[in-house]
Amino acid sequence: MTHVFVSPHPDDVALSCGGLVASLRELGHNVTILTVFSGSGAAGNGQMTDYQRAALGFGSKANWPLTEAFNRDNIAPDYVVSPDPAANPPWMADPDRIELTQQRANTQARQFWQRAAWTRSANITNVETDARPVADTIGGQGVIAPIDFSAADATTMRKLEDERYAYFSEASVIQLDLPDAVYRGYEGDEQLLGAVRDDDEAPYDLLRSEILRLEPQMVYFPLAVGNHVDHQLCRDVGAALLGERRQWVMPAPSLVGKLAFYEDFPYAWWHDFDGQPAQVGLTLELPAGVAIEPDYSDITEVMERKVAGLRLYASQLPRLFESEQGLLDDIYGYHARVALAGSIPGYAERYWATVAP
Repeated sequence: MTHVFVSPHPDDVALSCGGLVASLRELGHNVTILTVFSGSGAAGNGQMTDYQRAALGFGSKANWPLTEAFNRDNIAPDYVVSPDPAANPPWMADPDRIELTQQRANTQARQFWQRAAWTRSANITNVETDARPVADTIGGQGVIAPIDFSAADATTMRKLEDERYAYFSEASVIQLDLPDAVYRGYEGDEQLLGAVRDDDEAPYDLLRSEILRLEPQMVYFPLAVGNHVDHQLCRDVGAALLGERRQWVMPAPSLVGKLAFYEDFPYAWWHDFDGQPAQVGLTLELPAGVAIEPDYSDITEVMERKVAGLRLYASQLPRLFESEQGLLDDIYGYHARVALAGSIPGYAERYWATVAP
């Protein structure tokens, strides 16, 4: 099965759905994260053509990122092999033995590829030469350019963290690069957590196209607890998609029963959300004949993995939780409370599944 999670920003799916994502991957299900507002509003953001998106390999649900080319130039070796064997630890092979192993690996590679139309030389080290390129720098999908961390802006860092989380969770990620609300003229918490402006349209056509292209069996949208405008816009797209009924021409499958809304963490924790939309001012407008009901995902066994995934978003954690202990207190406290509501021992995430009564 393929599951698509709509994430208003980098980190939203990790925060709200990281437990379910981990559980699904353990079961062998495909997971794709659609990060919507990941752009800065700079020229070109959100303007990629369908061809460019396909050429760059965005959203290949079967292969990415297991065959992704991640450039390792920024990763230093744990131990540098010295030409002088005496300078190396006793357990480390000397350069001559490494080179001998490399030659034998090359021989085996040539024998393996001798009947193929192309060959690839073996490389047993992380040292790249013209004759022996490092496999992880051979472009297949996505962007592999090295990142200058000292000069990277906030948007670049957040997208990089999103890619690392996708790699960590063995999911695919599609960054739509629409400009974040702060680049669309919203200023201050009062506006960011207030009403959506009349001229700020939800990206309905773009999200619909991406979701249908991926052919998911389940789609997850934010419930917009906390009323962040970007979360509201994504939620409204989900509600609008529920209004489409099955047609006898492609493509327009009914998503009722295949679409669910997730509770936005940490907003749900900050607002003591107990499952009553009116409590936090939610205005979820569902089509006639469609309702939602709570569904709980037991994440007790994957809680540590969810926390480990969140730590990859280092640029956001201090702002959200102030400290490592703050993160642990909030995430364990919230998921324990949700589990209690669902009569689940341990920890749980809550989703609001769509049904046709």
